Amino acid sequence: MSISGPEDLAGLQRVGKVVARAREAMLQEIRPGVTTAELDEVARDVLRAEGARSAPKLAYDFPGWTCISVNHELAHGIPSRRRRLANGDLVNVDVSAELDGYWADTGASAGVGEIAPKLKRLLEATRTAQQKGMQAARAGARVSQIGRAVERHARSTGFRVVRNIGGHGVGRFIHEDPHVSNFFDPRDSKRLTEGLVIAIEPFFTTSATHVVESTDGWTLFTPDGSWGAQFEHTIVVTHGEPIVLTAA
Repeated sequence: MSISGPEDLAGLQRVGKVVARAREAMLQEIRPGVTTAELDEVARDVLRAEGARSAPKLAYDFPGWTCISVNHELAHGIPSRRRRLANGDLVNVDVSAELDGYWADTGASAGVGEIAPKLKRLLEATRTAQQKGMQAARAGARVSQIGRAVERHARSTGFRVVRNIGGHGVGRFIHEDPHVSNFFDPRDSKRLTEGLVIAIEPFFTTSATHVVESTDGWTLFTPDGSWGAQFEHTIVVTHGEPIVLTAA
C-alpha cells in the first residue's frame, strides 16, 4: 500500500510498534533449553494484549502465531514443543500482525548461548545489509537498488544471498506488490514511490543461494544444510530517510 494521509501513517505506526514489541520480547527469551513453542507464546501474549491478530494465522491459517526457524531453516518454521534450542544454535523469529486494518512485518536472528565466530559475523553482515537496503529505499529510485545494496554487502563479507525469497509490499495485507529482491536484477524497472510501504528482509547464508520447502508444507530450508540469518523491518519510503515502522 501507499499511505494517503496521517491516519494511514498512525495506523501503521501502531501495528509496527506492536510487532516490534513482540519481536524484542521473543529475543529476550532466547536461551538454551527454551522451546520454539514457548517463544511463540511470548509473542502471542503481546499481540493479544494489544488487540492485534497474527498475520500468518489470519492470512494463511499458519499453525503458529509467529514463524520461528532454526539453523538451516531460513523462514516459515513452525513453532513446536519438541524443538528445544541448544547452545550454539541460530534462531530466527519473524513476527507479523494486523491491527485495525493495518499490517506490519518484522524479524531478527540471534545466537543461542555461545555461537561460532563465523555465525557472529553472519549475524552482523545480515543486520548491516538490512540497514543498507533501507538506506537505498528512496522515492524515485528503482526497487532493484535495494537488492544491489544488499548483494554488494554480501559479496564484501563472503556470505551468500538467498535469491528465491525476499521482501515485499505490506500495509493492507501481509504480502503485497512489489516483490523486493535481495540481489540486483537489471530487468526490474519498477520505481519506489513516496509513501510506499515495504518490508525489507535480506536472507544471508554461509553457502546456499536458494531454499526449498519442507514436507511440512511450510518450512523453507537450505538444501546443503548451510545456516542462515534474516533481519526485517517494515518501512515507509520517502525522498529522504525512510520511516522505520518496526524499530525497537
